[in-house]
Amino acid sequence: MRTAIVRRLSCAALLAWAGGAHAGAPGAYPDRPVRIVVPYTPGGATDTVARSIASRLGDKWGQPVIVENRGGASGMIGAAAVAKAPPDGYTLMLSDSAPYVILPSLHANMAYHPLKDFAPVTVVARQVPILVVSSKLPVRNVKELVAYLKAHPGTPYGSLGPGSYPHVAMEEFLQLSGTRMLHVPYKGTAQVITDMIGGQVSLYIGTLGAFQQQEKAGVVRILAVATDARVPLRPDLPTVAEAGVPGFSVNVWFGLAGRAGTPPEILDKIHADVHAVLSDKHFVDEVLMPQALTPGGDSRVDFGKLMRRDTERWRRSIQEAGIKL
Repeated sequence: MRTAIVRRLSCAALLAWAGGAHAGAPGAYPDRPVRIVVPYTPGGATDTVARSIASRLGDKWGQPVIVENRGGASGMIGAAAVAKAPPDGYTLMLSDSAPYVILPSLHANMAYHPLKDFAPVTVVARQVPILVVSSKLPVRNVKELVAYLKAHPGTPYGSLGPGSYPHVAMEEFLQLSGTRMLHVPYKGTAQVITDMIGGQVSLYIGTLGAFQQQEKAGVVRILAVATDARVPLRPDLPTVAEAGVPGFSVNVWFGLAGRAGTPPEILDKIHADVHAVLSDKHFVDEVLMPQALTPGGDSRVDFGKLMRRDTERWRRSIQEAGIKL
């Protein structure tokens, strides 16, 4: 009797182990809904790209892929939630670079550390950063802008919150141009655009895709791109550096990551399937190009290197500009 009971318990344990092993195997992933956290409010480019990728992954995986917007604190709230999630691949983050590489240099006691708590998957897309002004501002190029700001210190500029890349990049611009402005933080790009049109804020470092329609409507002016060189999408736009503020450029991207400790086989599967989406011409033409985005697809290793490199770049910039929150 005792032997039979032991046999039954051993078989049950073996079956439970086999079932658990199968559930965690990359071939079985995902076997339930996957959540992609966007650490900003709905309506911006990050949200749009995340939803488009989620829809395509959901079709491929046969499981719901849900986008959850958790805005606030310049992306820290959403990022912290992902950093505390189980390392199983069922909670991911798609965000611009700020929560990954900027915020650690501004907050000594963050609830997470990107280089330790996140497992890089890939760069989803790269953006074209721009210097854009409200059409109500009487300037048409960077030199006129700098002259205006020197004559009107305290002119308001918008950002996505303290520590966001528009905030830190603008502070670097102000330092290099010798000007002073008033920082007005927002929770999302859509709110910034609304107030730029209304004239409540005059200047913003945003992305080309977010302001193309407003530029065509004549309610904003794009003065320059904030890249190292002119971009093929808008060869007519000078760089900020060549237009009057030498040394200024910004590298902006969207990255996808999971929780550190996620099995590498699962991370590889996510990377492969996202890479397939990014390689699809229809996705590029219908989702990325209208927003002036170029597809990423970097390997997990290369994305990790980019995070470390940009973390150091922004650390130096924040220190030199004397930015404190």
